[in-house]
Amino acid sequence: MDDRHIVAVIDFGSQYTQLIVRRVRELGYSAKLYALEDLDHIVEPGAIILSGGPKSTSDADAPDLDYTWLTSFNVPILGVCYGMQLLNIKHGGTVKPSNKREYGPADLCPCACEGLYKDVSPTSQVWMSHSDTVDHISEDCRIIARNQSGIPVSLQWGETCFGIQFHPEVTHSHEGNTILRNFLATAKNLQKFDIGDFKNQMVREIKERVGDKQVVCGVSGGVDSTVLAVLLHEAQVNVRAIFVDNGLLRKNEADEVRANFKRMGVEIETVDASERFLNALAGVPEPEKKRKIIGELFIDVFWDAVGDAEILAQGTLYPDVIESASNAKSKASTIKTHHNRVGRILELQSQGKVLEPLAELFKDEVRALGASLGIEHDILWRHPFPGPGLAVRCPGAVSKDRLDIIRDCDAIFIGKLKEHGWYDKIWQAYAGLIPVKTVGVKGDERSYEFATNLRAIVSEDAMTADWVELPYSLLREISNKILNEVKGINRVLYDISTKPPASIEWE
Repeated sequence: MDDRHIVAVIDFGSQYTQLIVRRVRELGYSAKLYALEDLDHIVEPGAIILSGGPKSTSDADAPDLDYTWLTSFNVPILGVCYGMQLLNIKHGGTVKPSNKREYGPADLCPCACEGLYKDVSPTSQVWMSHSDTVDHISEDCRIIARNQSGIPVSLQWGETCFGIQFHPEVTHSHEGNTILRNFLATAKNLQKFDIGDFKNQMVREIKERVGDKQVVCGVSGGVDSTVLAVLLHEAQVNVRAIFVDNGLLRKNEADEVRANFKRMGVEIETVDASERFLNALAGVPEPEKKRKIIGELFIDVFWDAVGDAEILAQGTLYPDVIESASNAKSKASTIKTHHNRVGRILELQSQGKVLEPLAELFKDEVRALGASLGIEHDILWRHPFPGPGLAVRCPGAVSKDRLDIIRDCDAIFIGKLKEHGWYDKIWQAYAGLIPVKTVGVKGDERSYEFATNLRAIVSEDAMTADWVELPYSLLREISNKILNEVKGINRVLYDISTKPPASIEWE
């Protein structure tokens, strides 16, 4: 795809950076993320957005760019959070540390509901995440919005250079899309974005990249790897799709996965490595170590199964990349290591042996891509399932007995959600294990058993999530069935944590 007239998003390391790309696409325009080391790849942008980031502009190693270069394109510029502070400094202003870190919701109060804030409410909720604030501004700068305390949170220089202290890209900023739309309206001749064109582009790139080499594609039955396998099938490359039963799957999942791929006409091979995975995880309680063991072992299992395959294809999505901060150019902080971002994978990447065509996409975009490939709704809308499987829903050491408890609880929970029409209203739901035994009473006798945690969330992209307010009557029905039927559980808890600060999975 021609990169001219796209929205160029410059990455300063925010956990939300790719969300900006995604929001721009939602608004109908093509956007691409650029690391600071790749700015020479930006040739003729239609607009430029500077992302937020974890650093302070006063840090010795604070990321920077050439302002003369930035303005040489003569296109609209928007600085978000760190990006705004950097723009203020470039224009001759100053930034200072805040008295306290501002993290969470705040009120946005535009000075006038016009320009960047056309059609925005006089008071609107936005999401803050910063520890510095603007101190002095230059003479050519206008304050165009403040927060509830009167502190400037949005600046403008000239006609088309803007700064905003908050994050319009996250759903917690209620009118963030309107603000981004107003910014994009100041640009001329922006390139349009269409998922069908994006699919055709990926098919072409896969053919060019792979040629006649053999590709090994690991499939789990989840949306990401399923769409990847069908995409490779569409590209007509030489692919072997391998399904690994790692012993960390949900109840009856292996049979369901095989049936779904048969419906789609994609041949898969099954490797039963459950004993191998459980032996490797035995006695390992630390979350990061478990994830890395699983990731490394996946590669070993694949290579044992296929021998000298030349390329490994993965259904890696952008949240995997940004949370792991595994890109050598990334300025982001590591949140947790995803199973497909471990050292062995990165080593194969350096050798040019890893293919990740979905790595710039979010879950809902992958579903849209899958629909354009003809994948049926019930397969595309299966709830997400983590690559490390039930290992990240079993805090502490993993064992078959504990996994069986989780499977039984999860099957009851999901079954009841489907029975009562809630499954399709929820982005992801699961039951996990809390590895702490508590005293209870079962059959007039003392019990000393584990608790299970039920989690149901709504999200658009896994970067942020909110818990679902399930009816008490449904929770009671689920709890009663679990307590009556699952041996080893005497307590049921419902997780009402948002992301952030919690993550979706427990580990």
